[in-house]
Amino acid sequence: MNEIPEQNNKLQAISIIVFLHRHIKPLLIVASIAIVLSVVFSSEFFIKPKYKSSVIIFPTSTNSISKALLSENPGAKQDIMELGDEERADQLLQILSSDGIKNRIIKKYNLIKHYGINPDSKYVRTKLSKKFDDNIKFHRTEFMSIEVDVMDTDPQMAADIANDIAALMDTINSKMQQERAKQALKIVENEYNNFRNTIKTMEDSLTKIMQLGVFDYETQSSVLNEQLAIALSKNNKAGVKALEEKLKTLADYGSAYISLRDNLLNFKKQYTFIKSKYDETKVDAERVLPCKFIVNNAYKAEKKSYPVRWLIVLISTISAEALAVLLLLFKDKFKSINFSLNS
Repeated sequence: MNEIPEQNNKLQAISIIVFLHRHIKPLLIVASIAIVLSVVFSSEFFIKPKYKSSVIIFPTSTNSISKALLSENPGAKQDIMELGDEERADQLLQILSSDGIKNRIIKKYNLIKHYGINPDSKYVRTKLSKKFDDNIKFHRTEFMSIEVDVMDTDPQMAADIANDIAALMDTINSKMQQERAKQALKIVENEYNNFRNTIKTMEDSLTKIMQLGVFDYETQSSVLNEQLAIALSKNNKAGVKALEEKLKTLADYGSAYISLRDNLLNFKKQYTFIKSKYDETKVDAERVLPCKFIVNNAYKAEKKSYPVRWLIVLISTISAEALAVLLLLFKDKFKSINFSLNS
């Protein structure tokens, strides 16, 4: 049962070989012409070569100085040398794709002129953006690093653009984080100043009470009562009167002293926590660590990356041969139809 399909396949293969052998001469001519033309049209005279430069970047786990260096909580501390995860890599990709980086690169290298775009033409921004996206690409690798690839007709400019993009990542990221940190700093600073002023007021009040003779209510009260008992037992009227005046002062200001002292102690504990948060937020508002590790900086390419001449020649030749075969098949079919009609 399987012999018939196998025989048909063999016959089809033989017929294809016979067809190709019968038309070997025109097919060789077409192939030769295709090779010559593709070589000519893929030359620098027709296609300006482009050079590729790349930067390899790993994201950091954190770029907050307070979290990496200043946090007093061991659980909240992050390793400054630790590589970032997939989420951090995606965040950096978003920064790379931002208009902030694109606009700065376009302006610095005058890409409108460099890409040959007429600034007075219609949809100039759309054309420029498409050219930018065609020549400058970002992607995440399988190792969670980010690769910045820049193609340009000028090899040195390609390397400079790639390195500048990597540098601008920190600039844009720092700007975003510091804007938020400065807002947080205002809130924390206001709370910090309120605590400091409250503590100063309480300390001033406590000082005034101490100037009246109340230094340690519990100890003084115990000592004075013992001395009063001794003075009474000795019928020392002058001593009794002096001690009673001191006890009266304790009675008048003792509760205020205890309240201020205990509240001051509690406020100072909270003040220590607020001050640590203020110091951390202040550092984050003023300084930010880099958001990346650079594995490889871009360098000036020595060889062009586009066009790939052998690939152009191969595709052009295969396409020309395929078209030639179709035309020859159509020609043979047309001849067989005419022969049938004439016979």
